[in-house]
Amino acid sequence: MDLQISALKAAYTTGLHPREVVAEVYRRIKARGDDGVWISLRPEEETLADLPGDPDLPLYGIPFAVKDNIDVAGLPTTVACPDYAYRPARSAPIVDRLVAAGAILIGKNNLDQFATGLSGSRSPYGSVESPLVEGLISGGSSSGSAVAVSAGLVGFSIGTDTAGSGRVPAVMTGTVGLKPSKGLVSTLGVVPACASLDCPSVFALNVADARTVLEVIQGYEPDDPWSRELTPRTEPIRRIGVIRGDVHWGEVLTRLGDLGYELVDVDLEPFLEAGRLLYEGPWVAERWSVLGPFVESHPESLHPVTAAVLNSGSRVTGADAFRGLHRLRELTAQTRRTWAQVDAIAVPTVPRTFTLAEMAEDPIGRNSVLGTYTTFANLLDLAGIAVPAGFTSAGRPHGVTLLAPAGADGPLADAAERFQTGRAGATPYRIRKGAPLLAVVGAHRTGHALHPELAALGAYPAGIAHTAAAYRLYDLGDRPGLVRTDGGASIEVELHHVETARLGELLAKIPPPLGLGSVELDDGTVVTGFLCEAHAVADALDITGYGSWPGYVNARP
Repeated sequence: MDLQISALKAAYTTGLHPREVVAEVYRRIKARGDDGVWISLRPEEETLADLPGDPDLPLYGIPFAVKDNIDVAGLPTTVACPDYAYRPARSAPIVDRLVAAGAILIGKNNLDQFATGLSGSRSPYGSVESPLVEGLISGGSSSGSAVAVSAGLVGFSIGTDTAGSGRVPAVMTGTVGLKPSKGLVSTLGVVPACASLDCPSVFALNVADARTVLEVIQGYEPDDPWSRELTPRTEPIRRIGVIRGDVHWGEVLTRLGDLGYELVDVDLEPFLEAGRLLYEGPWVAERWSVLGPFVESHPESLHPVTAAVLNSGSRVTGADAFRGLHRLRELTAQTRRTWAQVDAIAVPTVPRTFTLAEMAEDPIGRNSVLGTYTTFANLLDLAGIAVPAGFTSAGRPHGVTLLAPAGADGPLADAAERFQTGRAGATPYRIRKGAPLLAVVGAHRTGHALHPELAALGAYPAGIAHTAAAYRLYDLGDRPGLVRTDGGASIEVELHHVETARLGELLAKIPPPLGLGSVELDDGTVVTGFLCEAHAVADALDITGYGSWPGYVNARP
């Protein structure tokens, strides 16, 4: 069962009922066991009692989760600190809007304690591992929210993003992380990290879904001191500011160029210096202004790294604060030169990734590395969206974040959607000795319904590739069918290493007319892959023109 919004909407028109979706969601959550994703999970019977009744609602029957720094009436808000927990009398407006739109709340997700951290490993409820690579961090602070989407447990989730917490987890989990302009989405009912910078964020498997959710949750809230009415920018993005980097980033730039964008080299130093002000300057005192009394009275309740970060805020003076504010204004002025040249900038979401073990060796230093290209966004009043860009030669995920001045949320999403679904460019794959490659076409791809089945076999991601121009792709309903034929085309596939002994286990689970066979890639390599019997597609919709199953799913009404 595909939980993406477009897929569920289509399934509901053919007889699927939300109670079946809820049953499947709880089955998957139970199957994953103690994965650290959840802090509070609603009882299944309670969730079933609250199913929406109007199928015309924009999010009818879409399961979702929220980060546990967001209030939900009836559930505790812990901010990953049990001694801080309280039970709110009412839900945050963002939750009310989603439920009123027909979405089904499943529960609340784990996070870096007090939303302080970018690793997903600072919580007494456990460290959250990425579903993509064994031992890899999920990114924080919205760790559980991103993994809930990546692992196919919900259709979308709500996180928050102060320093990058809605973007770093996106790259680590292969999801889309949409960070709206400050004030576009209300922070009422959200425990503040830095109230002047906080933004609720959206995780989804594709840009279209993230946009659909944003349309529901955005809007001025008169009781929210940080809410504002923004004039949306409608001019399309044509010029993108870029920096140069390694071979994988070069592939991203090639892809952007192939999509028709004018790439302009820019100096990011004013942006990066502004970002360093967040933790090296006075803004950490804003966290202390809210949490200081609790930290001083409950020192034993905090994660040691969280305590170290928060306590540094107690030493900031008023003069420090004004010096920081003045320097930020100077840097903002310097960035205007860049915005005179470009409509958006593209940066790596993170410079590099880390395992949980690597983060434990240097939690604060490596956290700073993760925030290199994220911490400046809210300080400089930028909107942003992070999308996956494939895997590096080392088998680690990497991604691109597009940023533009506040109000440009729509044009940014347009550009991100083109990048995510465009055929231009290809991410190289890596062949590991002793582990055969498996070409995955649809439902077993990362973030899709059956990916946990593949992960359970110990599959190791190897990147994105394309078949030889000898295949056609068909819609079989909840999954695609790949058929080799004359007059075919090149189809995008996702490659995974799977031990030979485990391929038999996978084959036994694949229902006809699908099976495993030899798939030729566009460089002549032949790998094992998912194929469909030709007779089964006689009446199926030919979707070859979309180039891939995700491309079709994202584009269909």
